[in-house]
Amino acid sequence: MDMPSDAPVGGLIDRSATGVVSSPSDARLDQAKYLHHAGSPWFLALTALGVVFGDIGTSPLYAFQVALTGTGHPAPTAADVLGIVSLILWALMVMVSLKYVVFVLRADNDGEGGILALLSLVGADQVAKGAKLPAIVLLGVIGASLLYGDGVITPAISVLSAMEGLKLVAPGFEHFIVPATIAVLVGLFVIQQHGTGIIGKLFGPIMVVWFVVIGGLGAANIWLAPAILRAVNPAEAAQFLIADPKVSFVVIGAVFLALTGGEALYADMGHVGASAIRRAWFGLVLPALLLNYFGQGALILADPTAADNPFYKLAPGWALIPMLLLATFATIIASQALISGVFSLTRQAMQMGLSPRAKITPTSFDEAGQIYVPAANWLLMVGTLFTVVLFRSSENLAAAYGIAVSGTMLITTILLYRVTVSRWQWPAAVAIPVIAVFGAIDATFLVSNSIKIVEGGWFPLIVGTVIAILMLCWRKGSWEVKHRLHEMSMPLPEFLVYADNAVIGRAPGMGVWLTKVDHGASPMLLRHIEHNRVLHETVVLLTFISDRRPRVPFHERHSVHRLGHGFYRIQVRLGFMQTPDIPLTLINCNRLGFDADLEHKNYYIAHETIVRSEEGSSMGPITFAVFSFLNRIASRAPDFFKIPQDAIIEVGFRAAI
Repeated sequence: MDMPSDAPVGGLIDRSATGVVSSPSDARLDQAKYLHHAGSPWFLALTALGVVFGDIGTSPLYAFQVALTGTGHPAPTAADVLGIVSLILWALMVMVSLKYVVFVLRADNDGEGGILALLSLVGADQVAKGAKLPAIVLLGVIGASLLYGDGVITPAISVLSAMEGLKLVAPGFEHFIVPATIAVLVGLFVIQQHGTGIIGKLFGPIMVVWFVVIGGLGAANIWLAPAILRAVNPAEAAQFLIADPKVSFVVIGAVFLALTGGEALYADMGHVGASAIRRAWFGLVLPALLLNYFGQGALILADPTAADNPFYKLAPGWALIPMLLLATFATIIASQALISGVFSLTRQAMQMGLSPRAKITPTSFDEAGQIYVPAANWLLMVGTLFTVVLFRSSENLAAAYGIAVSGTMLITTILLYRVTVSRWQWPAAVAIPVIAVFGAIDATFLVSNSIKIVEGGWFPLIVGTVIAILMLCWRKGSWEVKHRLHEMSMPLPEFLVYADNAVIGRAPGMGVWLTKVDHGASPMLLRHIEHNRVLHETVVLLTFISDRRPRVPFHERHSVHRLGHGFYRIQVRLGFMQTPDIPLTLINCNRLGFDADLEHKNYYIAHETIVRSEEGSSMGPITFAVFSFLNRIASRAPDFFKIPQDAIIEVGFRAAI
């Protein structure tokens, strides 16, 4: 044996990666580690308007109207209007401005946000380790599952609320609302495969126009009824809550609809950075939203009969059709942001071992965050269209909407406590009161929305429950398979002796063995030697390892060890926002000093037949059946790892778990 087992190849580990990149996107991202979100701050703020604020920016279409309906009064009273507007004002200030924009955006995982990024930040080691399910991982899974439920509802309620302006243009158009909504949504999902690069450049300017217009319409109506400014006083909110606790409890759930895009501020942070989000929020979005909500309140004070659709009735008659078109564009943008978020969430779940493999298609050479996941796209489209047909109006959907988002926000607050104590080193005497205030408000919103379960809140709960069960079954089954493969593997020192004795010939070229076993020889390699007794001159045992960071810098990504007699072990560490690419990995390793013949190579992958052990299986029959189904429909390894189809050899073996 020419070198000791596991001896590293000289100069390969931690060697400079100058001039070596795995893709154009990776090159820019590696540089961006030190120049994060380089570019004009105001251009990034403009981008944030198009990417981040579509959801919360279109809430005025329905939030105030639904809250007025919640009072149960045929004609809203002045106390109702002042109280609801005051509640919306202070909810936006405390729960969005203070909680999310000031505090939560600080909890970035190397620039990335979202509930799975937060989970990776505070409990990454517990996601994949062991068969037991830590409470913090369960919370993260539940939060992510509820976000998928939100992803089904948001496009439906956003586009429906915009299309409902048709009945104001002409009452006879009311029957076309649902078909028009379906047509817009189908078109939106169909164009996803082309990416958002070109269309995305239009999103920011359109949202600027949207916020300026809704703010201007609100300001014009405030001018006509300035009494609405009394709602700035939080006493108006307090008096409304105290006057009739039963009514106020219902209204709180509707007021929450004004906050529903708050979680998106955090989930989309990786696109533009926290500073751009803060600049756009305080510079334009928050003032425009407040002006519009106050304007709607002023309109109702002047004309209580406008409560059936106060948003559109802010506009003069001649502006109704242009406003309808602008609202349609705004809701499409709001839906696009959520759909893109689901794609990112799906990739994070795959890399963290919470989801089976799915095909991922990059749609931009400049931004790694811009991806297309076909399976997620079409499943989301089916779910969204079903939601539209099932609920048929934004008012009906509002009952289903709040509970998913409020649950996710509460879980974010709980995980944020771990960040304040473990990462920010806050003393408990400071962290507990701050988190308790946010948690109490989140819990109030959640309980208030829970009374809508019968009216429609059951829908996102069912969607979230199904997604959570799938995630947990996949996590359990994947761990059991990996554990079983390690039991069936052979330690490397023993394997090298075994290979010397068992292999009778070495063929020219290189064989790359993709394996989940990171500290030994995998069962498929042992089975191949047992049956064929022939190997390539160069044998590479290649393993991908998930890292808690979103992206692993290039110089930390590759670890190459020469084992002797032509055997190498390559470990590639990837973050949860990176996608594996085996051919490019080998090119990078070769340029770093791994001298191998890349022209003549074959890729060996396992074709595992997973069966449930009849003796002492740790998986119940239902859990195993779910995992087995997901394993069958998972994207094929060659597609996911970008392996050329003409160079694949599958080695089958049976594993009982």
